[in-house]
Amino acid sequence: MTGTTEPPLAHRITHRHIEVFRAVMTAGSATGAADLLHSSQPTVSRELARLESLLGYALFERVQGRLRANARALALWDEVQRSWQGLERVVDRAVALGRDAAAQLSVLCLPALAHALLPAATARLARDHVHLRLSVTPQESPLLEEWMSAQRFDLGLCEQATAPPGTRAELLLTLDEVAVLPAGHPLSQRAVLEPEDFADQPFVSLSADDPYRRQIDTRFAEAGITRSLRVETHSAAAVCAMVEHGLGLAIVNPLTALAEDGERLVLRRLAFSIPFSVTALLPLYRPPLPEVMPMLEALRAEASAIARRLQHRAD
Repeated sequence: MTGTTEPPLAHRITHRHIEVFRAVMTAGSATGAADLLHSSQPTVSRELARLESLLGYALFERVQGRLRANARALALWDEVQRSWQGLERVVDRAVALGRDAAAQLSVLCLPALAHALLPAATARLARDHVHLRLSVTPQESPLLEEWMSAQRFDLGLCEQATAPPGTRAELLLTLDEVAVLPAGHPLSQRAVLEPEDFADQPFVSLSADDPYRRQIDTRFAEAGITRSLRVETHSAAAVCAMVEHGLGLAIVNPLTALAEDGERLVLRRLAFSIPFSVTALLPLYRPPLPEVMPMLEALRAEASAIARRLQHRAD
């Protein structure tokens, strides 16, 4: 025998039924709910009765022509309110995305770049994009590259030249690492420092797992120069702070050195080259925000300005 299978209860209760229930709870009557829904009182009453029929239990007591919510209706009302608030947030966000003020650019970058490059570039961008909202997440490699491959951010800033999977890379600048000395140090009288100048000097170093630390150590080992390694730290900014307080000499990236340059810190060129690069990473499969390209332009402009400042210091 052929029969018709009735759809499950959850499929027969529609969004319209919940909308009517919410309107009745809000207005306190079918007539008031009809006004909220721009409908008629008989239509609201019919939809509400249909909902109760589908549920198999009453939601309201009918008292002298008015509807009084019972315990089950109040419990359902709590759940409807939570869901409706979530929907309202979705709608608000959808509307806000059409306004300039809602744009939030998410940038993932190395901590040193969040300190030394990104602030000035952001200031450049903010002059023409006054409503820009920026989210900056500092992160070290290799998590930085993994997160960019996962398309989690609009823009990434790293030091490696090759693009991780799922991204494209644009080289922003390549400069040499520089020496930093405490103000008044005898070596600050020299414009360029040779490896021999560091012999037996107290030295503040990056941490042992840092790739620039390994390059620096290799250069001094090849030259047969022994330094007095006094302090090591993971942060180039912390290295500069240690140098400022007279704990030794150091070699750091030029962006951090320029950002920390002041009365207590002296920046000097090196006679040997340890290249330092900054690369922008763009996700290939994440829908681009309109602000990405202007931010990239601001980063290019700031990178050029940094190169000019460093050349001026060298001269």
